[in-house]
Amino acid sequence: MDNDNEFNYSVQNNFKQTPKQPKVGFGTKVVVPFVSGVLGACLVGGICFGVPTVKEALFDNSSSSKTSTSTSNSSSKKTLNNSSYTATLMDIAEYSETSVAVAESVLPSVVGITVSYDVSSFGGKTTAQASGSGVIISEDGYIITNNHVVSSTSTSYFYSLSEAKDVKVHVYGDDEDDLYDATIVGRDESTDLAVLKIEAEGLKAVQIGDSSNLRVGEFVMAVGNPLGLESSVSAGIISALNRNIDEGDYTYTTIQTDAAINSGNSGGALVNSRGELIGINFLKASDTGVEGIGFAIPITPAMNTINDLIEVGYAKKPYIGIGGRNVSEELAKQYDTKVGVYVDTIEKDGPAEKAGLKEGDIITAIDDHEVTTIQELNNYKAQNYNIGDTVTLTVYRDNEEIKVELTLAEQPQEETTDDDSDENQNENKSGSLKDYYDRFDNYYNDFFNY
Repeated sequence: MDNDNEFNYSVQNNFKQTPKQPKVGFGTKVVVPFVSGVLGACLVGGICFGVPTVKEALFDNSSSSKTSTSTSNSSSKKTLNNSSYTATLMDIAEYSETSVAVAESVLPSVVGITVSYDVSSFGGKTTAQASGSGVIISEDGYIITNNHVVSSTSTSYFYSLSEAKDVKVHVYGDDEDDLYDATIVGRDESTDLAVLKIEAEGLKAVQIGDSSNLRVGEFVMAVGNPLGLESSVSAGIISALNRNIDEGDYTYTTIQTDAAINSGNSGGALVNSRGELIGINFLKASDTGVEGIGFAIPITPAMNTINDLIEVGYAKKPYIGIGGRNVSEELAKQYDTKVGVYVDTIEKDGPAEKAGLKEGDIITAIDDHEVTTIQELNNYKAQNYNIGDTVTLTVYRDNEEIKVELTLAEQPQEETTDDDSDENQNENKSGSLKDYYDRFDNYYNDFFNY
């Protein structure tokens, strides 16, 4: 005989049956409790209504039952305790309402940008277009975007692109054919930022947030025009902060997010749960098997550049006042010197000359931050210092390291300094490092004069 019942109970289980209760008569079981209940209710009711304070308390509690229930539900929300904060966990409806509110607030401040430029190739000349996004920062038409959205200059063996010859802006809510002509107020390649201006009034400016206090895991929303699909939003979180991205000749310090960013999102808004602008969407990692890795330029440090572009048309930058070259590990071993930035030329009356730097010096650190290339020196300088700041350079000179204090000045716009020239590794290995670079220069002068 099968010992298992329908609940899969077996003799090995430790379940115990509840002991049977003795039988009770109908009068004892039903009538006595009923009569007792009626008498008790009458007694309590009489006492309560005979005592005003009890009566008031009774009705006050009754009338506030809904409020108490609501408060009880609210206070019963789960919380997540952390050493640095305590968070109340929201339900999905509240998350949805947050997304809706942020989208409705930010969408009117994000524009579509279309850039036209000439393309010259073996087949002749034609016109092409590119699209991107921008963010309105003033009611009278100033718009932030990426430099690469409006800077179309590019050259290859097969074609060349002109500067942007026409920039159009589409404002959210306008008819599709209602476009504004835009003027490029200023742009800066090293920060990949640009400012446009359209002649308009009463636009909705985005609310500028603070990107210096962001935390990994925060809610964010990306707003822009991916793949030409205007006024698209995507949501996610902050995946990482201070992520350095090498792009071309520059290194950008960015916010990493998993909110979807695609072609056309560039220049659009990355906002927080309050609808505040915390970043300008910049680029995404694009490769087979890669998803959810996008980057934005933090808005707080970017505002210095943006204000410069509006006020003077270019980004004011601190500079050292040298022409430099990289000293690689191979060259350092070859000439028994240090890896760093070789000072090839000194700008007359510039910060370097005033500080006592000399041609042939090798800069190995700035304020104890080691630098091995002039790109590293420029990037660190741009991200950490302002015009007028004093820095300490570690310099290798005459087989010893010395410290040189230097006050950064504003980089002149008519000249480009602190430029990098790649070293030629195939030259004769005799002579000094200066001889090496001199031969390098003569080689290319002869080449171009041939």
